[in-house]
Formats: sequence, structure tokens, C-alpha cells
Amino acid sequence: MSRRSLKTLLAAGGAAAVMALLPATAVHAEPFSGGNYGAYAREGQYPTVSGCAGTFRQVDARTFEGMALKYYYSDTCGSFARIENAGANCVALLERSDSGAGRADGWVSETVDAGLDYAYTKIGNNLNGRVSRAILACNGHALVNTGWY
Repeated sequence: MSRRSLKTLLAAGGAAAVMALLPATAVHAEPFSGGNYGAYAREGQYPTVSGCAGTFRQVDARTFEGMALKYYYSDTCGSFARIENAGANCVALLERSDSGAGRADGWVSETVDAGLDYAYTKIGNNLNGRVSRAILACNGHALVNTGWY
């Protein structure tokens, strides 16, 4: 799929389009990203990176059928999503909006590794007027999401 058609697909369908692009199952945890993810500082790095580790605080949490979705924010580094008590067919997804309008321009996801029940995304830079939200998805379907922060 070309970069242009992926951007068009993401703009038109938001989270539903992102879910359609993600695998339904995973053997090993693997990050995926799209849109213009990676355009800003810290994007593409995990929240444990030097300068960010220990700066995040939990801002929102949601549950769905015993699974937990948690959203973390740092005013220095941005945000990331974490899911817990989830199966290998689930992903943690972080969507980022450049304009602050709550429409995804970039996204990053992480699958649950075999033998584990959690996953967390790389950092999304929602600083300087940008916003982001977390989504828990399983089998290609968004189950629950946080608000935009």
C-alpha cells in the first residue's frame, strides 16, 4: 500500500482503519506504525529511554472484560499506551493528532508477546498542542479507548 493511500485511509476511517491494518494474532510482540508517526521528537522510542524513564504518570485507565487499558503522559516526553491482562490477539494502540482536533494523523501499536499478558507502545509526542489517545483492540476490533489528551 502506498504512503499516500495509507494516509488517506487513516484520515477517512480513524481507529477502524488502523485496526484493519493490524494483525489479528501475534507470535512475538512487534511495533507497527503509520500516518506521520515518527515526525516528532521521542517518537519511535520506548518510554524507558534515557531522559523519559520515570517521568510518566498515569492519566487515564479503562477496562473491558477484565483487560486494562492505561494511558501515561509526561510533559517532557509525550505519552504511551499500555494494556494488561490481554491475550496474544490484542494490541495497545496510541493515536496522535497533530492539530489537537482529535483526528489521528499518526499512530503506533504494540502486540502482546506470547507468554505475556501485557504490551506497551512507543512514545507518541502529544506536546505543543498535539493530542493523543490510547486504544485496546483485540482480533482487529477496537474495544475501549481513552479520551484525547
